[in-house]
Amino acid sequence: MPPLLVVGAVRRPHGLRGEVVVEVRTDFPERFAEGLRLVWRRGAVERPLVIVGTRPFAGGLLMRFEGTEDVDAARALQGGELCVPESEAHPAPPGFFYAHEVRGFVCEDASGRLLGTVLDLESMPGGPMLTVDAGGGREALVPWTRPIVVRVERESRRVVLDPPEGLFDL
Repeated sequence: MPPLLVVGAVRRPHGLRGEVVVEVRTDFPERFAEGLRLVWRRGAVERPLVIVGTRPFAGGLLMRFEGTEDVDAARALQGGELCVPESEAHPAPPGFFYAHEVRGFVCEDASGRLLGTVLDLESMPGGPMLTVDAGGGREALVPWTRPIVVRVERESRRVVLDPPEGLFDL
């Protein structure tokens, strides 16, 4: 199976007709349209799902899937992730990067000094944060914002940073 991107998380059943509360984990929530094929995953268990209904709910979505017509079927999905194949990711707009694209990129300062390797890019309440393996078991959280992120070079798999003084002096 191709690599998968997590686009949502099933939190709990809602009502008696098989709907589930979904936490959206994509910058493109419009992808959740009727007929969309997803892969549900919890641990090593995976199964295909097809959306038959979706509507906004409490900062997330309520979804219903083919074959999930009652609360027991919905409960079986609880705690799982909703995924799409990496190849089906929305094309990134200019200047936008997916977390899976930058994982493993080398981080350097403008002079070329190695700062570490990207572990992740996560959405946080204050804005996106880059987690960088700074070596020696140390990690640095770097705000994903200009002027700290000077540029990202897809081809050379490199992120050039201008970190605030002390950020990498843990």
